[in-house]
Amino acid sequence: MTGKITKKKKARVEPSLVVDVLKRIFGENGRAYLPYYIAAIVSLLVIAVTTAAAAWIMRDVIDEIFVRQRGDLITVITGTVLLIFGIRALAMYFQAVLLARISNDLVARYQRRVFEKLLSLGVSFYDETRSAQLAARVSTNIQSISDVLSLTLTSFARDLVSLIGLVVVMFVQDPVLAGIAFIVSPLLIIAVATISRRLRSIVRETVELNARVIGTMQETVQGISVVKAFTMEEQLSAKLGETIELNRQRSDKLAQVTNRVTPFSELIAGMAIAGVIAYGGYRAIYASQPPGAMFAFITALLLAYDPAKRLARLRVNLEKALVNAQMIYEILDMPDKQRDRPDAVPLDVQAGEITFDDVHFTYGGHTKALHGLSFTAPANKTTAIVGPSGAGKTTVIGLIQRLHDTDSGQVLIDGHDIAGATKHSLRSQIAFVSQQPYLFEGTVADNIRYGRPEATDIEIEEAARLAYAHDFIAALPDGYDTPLGENGM
Repeated sequence: MTGKITKKKKARVEPSLVVDVLKRIFGENGRAYLPYYIAAIVSLLVIAVTTAAAAWIMRDVIDEIFVRQRGDLITVITGTVLLIFGIRALAMYFQAVLLARISNDLVARYQRRVFEKLLSLGVSFYDETRSAQLAARVSTNIQSISDVLSLTLTSFARDLVSLIGLVVVMFVQDPVLAGIAFIVSPLLIIAVATISRRLRSIVRETVELNARVIGTMQETVQGISVVKAFTMEEQLSAKLGETIELNRQRSDKLAQVTNRVTPFSELIAGMAIAGVIAYGGYRAIYASQPPGAMFAFITALLLAYDPAKRLARLRVNLEKALVNAQMIYEILDMPDKQRDRPDAVPLDVQAGEITFDDVHFTYGGHTKALHGLSFTAPANKTTAIVGPSGAGKTTVIGLIQRLHDTDSGQVLIDGHDIAGATKHSLRSQIAFVSQQPYLFEGTVADNIRYGRPEATDIEIEEAARLAYAHDFIAALPDGYDTPLGENGM
């Protein structure tokens, strides 16, 4: 169930592709959520303004209350502080709720889009793709679409505005101290750019390896009876163990590269704060400067640290989210290789005679299945197709349903080439019994009703009687309402 592990060439996300993915995400979703975005942005701006105000008022707290001992201003200043933090608390609540709603709705929207896309793809796609890995990849990456929007919105509407406001406070309070604090900022910018370039090369491989691990586990659980029957436990455990180990190594590398921003930002922040304290302390001691401006400055500097750190990590986190989002768009952009022709018409089956006329078919462009097959299955008669395993019996049935299209030759029903018919009209007139029956989640009645959603309970029971299934269904604990587990258990 697991193939040989090979180390793939490292994927790289080009800057132009990053811009394209960002434009597409905002282009597809911006207008639909515009009122919510406006409300969220207003809340984020309020958070930014109140954060700057909290730093600004520290000068009056120190100078007016503690230095000049203005008792008449205690009520005014403390009331203002409470008002600032009350407004900030409400704004934080509303922005968190709004962004969560946008995120949840985006995830649901893309889940529907991906599911509809998967339903539209031809059977050939699933012949070439491991379904368990596909499901794992989809479930892992869809959240990244909302992550891109949330990261961008909060970073620019809250963190950037907060940082700008706090920087203004710092320069107004003391331009010299502000210059000292920001003299080391280019070091952080260079560090983030270097880390981001390293990050691009390992994110995709980490996601794909994780999908392989989840997919293989899912396949093993689904085929557990085969695993047990052929005592494959040790073999599968060893193969999966190799994949898990490789995934662990790449995940460790991803964590190592991603978190390099933290020590850089901490060190640079420490250098800035140490320089400010040294200069401010010198002035307070030897130049008898009032401490209010310095306390307001240090408060603004400390409050600016968190938004600055988040902005520093923005590019790193955005790189990860964009790689995941790109993998979702790769699925959504897959061409449907088996669409109805523009001139396709509904097929009206009368007698039901099926003819294969010099049909050739190849799987995946390299495995020849049918070589000039010609035969006629007369109407109102039973035609048996026999042959050894791999002779093409299943392929013939698949071509009749247009699960695949022929390489050359024609499949005709009542003399009409089915390649010119709509797939829905063709398949709706075929009663198909698979050699690998599959039961979906739901009750027995639900599974029978999949063939005709509008069927009544009486019609469902009649269909079961005709299939000689009514007796054993009636013997189930809840009859037709008996819930079925995975694979019909």
